[in-house]
Amino acid sequence: MSKPKNCIPVAEAKTLQKRWMDTRALEIKAAEGVEDACDFTFSLTDLEEFVAYVRDQSNKQGISDPGVRVYLAAYDTAKSKKATVFLAPTKGVGGNAENNYSAEPLNRGQQGWPPNVY
Repeated sequence: MSKPKNCIPVAEAKTLQKRWMDTRALEIKAAEGVEDACDFTFSLTDLEEFVAYVRDQSNKQGISDPGVRVYLAAYDTAKSKKATVFLAPTKGVGGNAENNYSAEPLNRGQQGWPPNVY
């Protein structure tokens, strides 16, 4: 199998993540008073199941080229106030593709704690 066309070099990924940690992570810590999560892990099995679910639900709706949007989010429970992400099905692949609210998003990845620097 060949490498997907949108892969980036590890060095670029490290630069992007460092920029996040040096800017946004500091602002979040200042606003919240604590360090927040910055990395989330999903198993390949969970991701493959989700992609198959999105394809199935989209096909049933006549959506031929669905996408997945990654949203930054935050919990507000007694257990956690930390950041999270969820993956939401879309009705297309463009940056402004409409969300597909007929298919449920994926959450419940594992937060790295303490945060894992890339």
